Amino acid sequence: MDKTVSFRTDMKKVKALDALASMQDRDRSYLLNQAVDNYLDLQLYHIELIEKGIRQADAGELIDHSDVEKIAARLRRRK
Repeated sequence: MDKTVSFRTDMKKVKALDALASMQDRDRSYLLNQAVDNYLDLQLYHIELIEKGIRQADAGELIDHSDVEKIAARLRRRK
């Protein structure tokens, strides 16, 4: 079931959104729905990663800080 939602944004964003919609032969609602879907997916992904990290920490699956520093130093040297 669809629900209409409205919000305020500046005119510059609306014009950019409409221009992009026109270039893609889509309407504004389509692009806004895509943007909301992408935002929700990303936020849920981040929450899953955080929860996984908490579970690992609770299980004692941690990397010692000095080991992390060594890994970071090796990565910096590769550049």
